Amino acid sequence: MITAVDSSVLLDIILDDPRYRVASMDSLREARAQGALIVCPVVWAEVRAALTDPDSIREVLGRVDISFDVFDRETSDLAGDLWREYRRQGGKRQKLIPDFLVGAHAMIRAKRILSRDRGFLRRYFKKLSVIDPTAKNATH
Repeated sequence: MITAVDSSVLLDIILDDPRYRVASMDSLREARAQGALIVCPVVWAEVRAALTDPDSIREVLGRVDISFDVFDRETSDLAGDLWREYRRQGGKRQKLIPDFLVGAHAMIRAKRILSRDRGFLRRYFKKLSVIDPTAKNATH
């Protein structure tokens, strides 16, 4: 089983978030025990930007055996189609396309994502299994 990992979970751990670190770490360990972990280019860039030593990203993600996984045309097409639907439904935010890319990548390449989601992924990626480490009854 492959699990895509969102930057929210990784940053909880890397930045030692007092509220979410333990839950995110536990969920990451559980997902790893079930199979491979991957991140897309957007998540990679967001995590890299948060590191004091950006060049250490390979080491940091390598410690928990997370692999970099590229976008393909299918991922980009899905993200663009859902972004267009979002805008048609009245969505006003202009800089949300990276969120759609993260969700599309998870949908196409993994079928599930580990993310502290607030409903966005569930709303636009209905077939994507969302594992939220902060949910009381997180589905794993």
